[in-house]
Amino acid sequence: MRERAVYIISVAAELAGVHPQTLRTYERRGLIKPARTSGGTRRYSPKDVERVQLIQELTQGDGINLAGVLRILDLQDRLDEMSERLDRARDEVEQVKAEAREALREVKAASRHEIVLYRTPEIERHRSGRGRRR
Repeated sequence: MRERAVYIISVAAELAGVHPQTLRTYERRGLIKPARTSGGTRRYSPKDVERVQLIQELTQGDGINLAGVLRILDLQDRLDEMSERLDRARDEVEQVKAEAREALREVKAASRHEIVLYRTPEIERHRSGRGRRR
């Protein structure tokens, strides 16, 4: 829901605490990418407003220039994307585990025998106390 672009530029600017021209500048610099209506009007989402606030914090509070902010935002976007991919992968793993458990239940029910998962033991060679010593 944070992605839904609902605010016009004046409202987004007010919410972010900046002048509308600042939003236009940030867009020109590639720092934000507001959605556009079919008529070309910019529409900002709550996520866009948060991003503008972060840009303000980085530039004014931390003294980072816009090129540095662009790099930070790019890294943050990549991190968010990787996090989403990881979440999807975890969901897929859980789905596969659930399917495997169900398949195992079906095999158990069909065979009427106990199924025991067996792993071959790893053989380790131990030196006995006997033998030559140096």
